[in-house]
Amino acid sequence: MQKTPVFVLLAVGLMLSLSCRFNPDMQTLGTDYLQGEWQQDSISMEKQLVNYSLYHFKFSCDSFFVSVQSFSKTNPGADTCYKSGHWAEYAKGDYYQKSDTLHLKGLFCNADMSYKEPGGCFRSGVYEEEFVIGKKTDSLIQFNPTSSVIPLELRLIKKSTCIPKPL
Repeated sequence: MQKTPVFVLLAVGLMLSLSCRFNPDMQTLGTDYLQGEWQQDSISMEKQLVNYSLYHFKFSCDSFFVSVQSFSKTNPGADTCYKSGHWAEYAKGDYYQKSDTLHLKGLFCNADMSYKEPGGCFRSGVYEEEFVIGKKTDSLIQFNPTSSVIPLELRLIKKSTCIPKPL
């Protein structure tokens, strides 16, 4: 009878120790072919569109920084924010690729990568986006957003190598 409680305690302790993990103290390597800076120069038929955005991504190990330049022929709000139909938003965070889908999750931030306080102009808080990766070469890649029908054709402007940093 004495062995049963000890065995149960050992089993529960083993299950708890296997289910809990500390967060890593270093960045992980991320996806090798994405490392570097990728620029979207234009989109097809942009002159016919009322609104569109152009993206600039920086991937470093398992982290990303994205700059989204948006353009609008209509006035979406106060001109102090939307600068006559052209404005920028920024986000940073972590990413991972599962099968053919790239998952980005982070926070909206300022251009200098500092945290963006809620309120004011544009979006704040959590940034979350998924892209299905289409055709790719060493210097060109296509991201198909799951939230839009307009694909992003990105060209590599600067290749880099992951050097993990402490977190």
